[in-house]
Amino acid sequence: MLSVAIIVPVYNEEKTLGTFLPLLEKFACDQLIIVDGGSQDASQARLKKQGITWVQGRKGRAKQMNDGAAGCTSDVLLFLHVDTQLPPRAIEFIQIAMQDRTTVGGRFDVRLDGKEPVFRLIETLINWRSRLSRISTGDQAMFVRRHVFERVGGFAEQALMEDIALSRCLKRHGKIACLRHTVTTSARRWQYHGVMRTVLLMWRLRFLYWCGVNSNTLAAMYHDAR
Repeated sequence: MLSVAIIVPVYNEEKTLGTFLPLLEKFACDQLIIVDGGSQDASQARLKKQGITWVQGRKGRAKQMNDGAAGCTSDVLLFLHVDTQLPPRAIEFIQIAMQDRTTVGGRFDVRLDGKEPVFRLIETLINWRSRLSRISTGDQAMFVRRHVFERVGGFAEQALMEDIALSRCLKRHGKIACLRHTVTTSARRWQYHGVMRTVLLMWRLRFLYWCGVNSNTLAAMYHDAR
């Protein structure tokens, strides 16, 4: 079976790590690489307490994921956000999907942990859009063959939309597996900033990105709106 590495970028996630790490330790992956981007809180202390070895990476999600991937020898790289929970047989599901040699990568369906009915609609639209477009987001736990990831140069080291950029690139190299098994990710950004406000902001940013607006400009818009 193909070997799978889990790569997790971390920055100031002390509180989230307390629940995330015990869940992550249940997975029999071949490599687990936590990449800290220079956290100013007690994230590194939390990692030490759990006995987790981490890599000190450059700050920025794309840079951190590239730094983590640089130390990998596994066949498949799984990029996981710290607020996203994998299904119990996630590694097996990936290995099965990647048995097709023409498949270069993939993602899971996503479920938001918010209980309000509106979140069922949001997650359904995300999964539907992704399945039609074969474009994945980081919240969907993207995975990719390591040699393909290296061939395309990894994540574009830009301020925002690095997941979209990689998805676009991977589509040109082979099939994208859209797994119906779900990862559960935090709805905290919608709950904190407001559902409609967040949805409209993300639609606007994505539209502007497709129009060619620079990612640094989009990142400034994103942070100004929060």
